[in-house]
Amino acid sequence: MTARRPVRGRGRGVPPGRRRLAGALALAAAAAVLAGCAADTSGVTTPAPAAKTPAAKAPAAKAPAATARAGATPDGTLLVADFGGDTVTFVDPERGAFDRVEVGAAPYGLVVGADGRAWVATAEGVAVVDTKSRIRTARIPYRTATGPVTTGEYRGGGMGIALAPDGRHAYVGVNVPDAKGVLEVIDTGTRKVTDTVAVGRRPFDVDVSRDGGEVYATGHDSFDVTAVRTDTLRARRMEVAPYGTEGGLGSWLKPHYAAVRPQDGKLLLPFEGERLAVLDPRTGKVTVERMTADTHQHGAALAPDGTLLVVGTGPIAADDKDASLTVRAPDGSERVVPLDGPHEDVAVSGDGRTAYVTGGFTRDGYWNGITVVDLAGDTPPVRLAAGDRPLGIAVL
Repeated sequence: MTARRPVRGRGRGVPPGRRRLAGALALAAAAAVLAGCAADTSGVTTPAPAAKTPAAKAPAAKAPAATARAGATPDGTLLVADFGGDTVTFVDPERGAFDRVEVGAAPYGLVVGADGRAWVATAEGVAVVDTKSRIRTARIPYRTATGPVTTGEYRGGGMGIALAPDGRHAYVGVNVPDAKGVLEVIDTGTRKVTDTVAVGRRPFDVDVSRDGGEVYATGHDSFDVTAVRTDTLRARRMEVAPYGTEGGLGSWLKPHYAAVRPQDGKLLLPFEGERLAVLDPRTGKVTVERMTADTHQHGAALAPDGTLLVVGTGPIAADDKDASLTVRAPDGSERVVPLDGPHEDVAVSGDGRTAYVTGGFTRDGYWNGITVVDLAGDTPPVRLAAGDRPLGIAVL
């Protein structure tokens, strides 16, 4: 397909001309969402409405008495980063939010280790949360100076975050406003930053190779992925720009999230629902495969069987399709599941049957909830009120 010319103006989203932000869809939540560290069993699920709803921000409800910490967190609980606040929210995938833990301002990405500890990238540092007891045990300050603590799309601080396969190190992409990003290496035993490496601008996503030998930081504003050797910290920049780099910082056609394909270690980076950039980190070569959703794309994740899940953020011009979840089989065939309102990131259940898509969205039009998608397609998507502008998500 013919590359579209980037539009000038800052941001993450729409390409030029036909992709003007046409407003976001949202949900006025039907169920109460917690505002503190307490239980709430009143969360409800509702089928995704057929009609579009006006843009609205579902407010978080006041929390009941703080009695939620009794008992261990059940397996299958969802954990979301509340970018609109300073907490992570624990969510029952059927009943809704039941607890919150304060972690730091504007939490973005999160990752959970085999030991049950969650590592949460916030504007103030990386918070460590014991997900079994639902208690924050530490917050590790960044070594990199990122300016005053702020919130919003361009705030400084941690964005993408990942764990080494052996759990001994966490890797967080730190955004430095108006400068290159930094990959900070954290020793998970001592809970201290041990090393820093310069990477691309605004590192939306961080991924690790299966053998733990390399870390990949996706630089949104620099059209690249930086591969960092974990033994030597040697870094290599690899451009990923299937539409070109015209427009620079003002271009909308940039990489956002990546997924590492297990069978060959290549990185999969979706663009605009039209092109899947497949990056071979050994050579830096990029090949492009066709996609079909035709909408701006952000979050990406792989199901256990190799199915790629990609979040389409929503309607951004009259000739774009609505928000969606692309379900791309390993053979390249795709099914596009319509969603109601903007979404940002996605996680998949351990059995590979269910996807959970966060409604936080870094731009205007977000909503406070998660859409639950049956990947077999037997039942329609269900909207679940939960979180405060939820972005990053993990299944416990």
